[in-house]
Amino acid sequence: MRDLGVGFGYLLKGQRWVARHGRSYGFGLLPGLITLVLYAAALVALAVWGADAVGWATPFADDWSSPWQGLFRGFLTAVLFALGLLLAVLTFTAVTLLVGQPFYENLSEKVDADVSPDGTAPRSDLPLWRELWISARDSLRVLVRAGLWGVLLFALGFVPFVGQTVVPVIGFFVTGFFLTEELAAVAMQRRGVDLRARLTLLRSRKTLVWGFGTPLGLAFLVPFVAVFLMPGAVAGATLLARDLLGEETGEDGADAPRTQDVTP
Repeated sequence: MRDLGVGFGYLLKGQRWVARHGRSYGFGLLPGLITLVLYAAALVALAVWGADAVGWATPFADDWSSPWQGLFRGFLTAVLFALGLLLAVLTFTAVTLLVGQPFYENLSEKVDADVSPDGTAPRSDLPLWRELWISARDSLRVLVRAGLWGVLLFALGFVPFVGQTVVPVIGFFVTGFFLTEELAAVAMQRRGVDLRARLTLLRSRKTLVWGFGTPLGLAFLVPFVAVFLMPGAVAGATLLARDLLGEETGEDGADAPRTQDVTP
């Protein structure tokens, strides 16, 4: 259980790091703001036309008497919006990281150099287009896995009592795991760690991952919070990645910046 606290500690250290590097933090906000506008528009559309979509998908309920038709379709509309919100949380990080790849790559390198005992950071020799392709491909593969979990949890949501108590809790832990994977991928991809190896590392210390990602997933449910936490989440995930890979970190390195903050 100690790893839960360690994981949460990395989340806090990441936020403290960006708080002391204001210029990096400012540039790190831009991708999140762009993605937030797109997702907000999609969720508003789902809220406005979700009931129409449910009505179209359930023609068999057209002849049901009141109030059963309204209750049935109202429940499905609420479930549809909840599923859309869950998918938004799961995919927000992947899309934001893809949009902001150069910004977050630069930020992660600065964190690495700051906490490394020798002041250096691993760098990728791949061209930007290749890194973007790998990031997009891996994100899609992760989202497929997350989507399968989402479908399973959606189905289990209809189970009495369990669907209203146990399933939401499992959903937050699943969300936390995949959020952490996406964020840690920024640092690990620079080190040449592929998706399969990343998932193996994360599964080997699930409580560490849950301690970092689950509180972050809960925070991301609050409107606008995800945008402001993303830069710090990338910084914290870089520290977590170093831990998973067994890399030495200077004592209190994340809290005592040594590198000069420059724009990407």
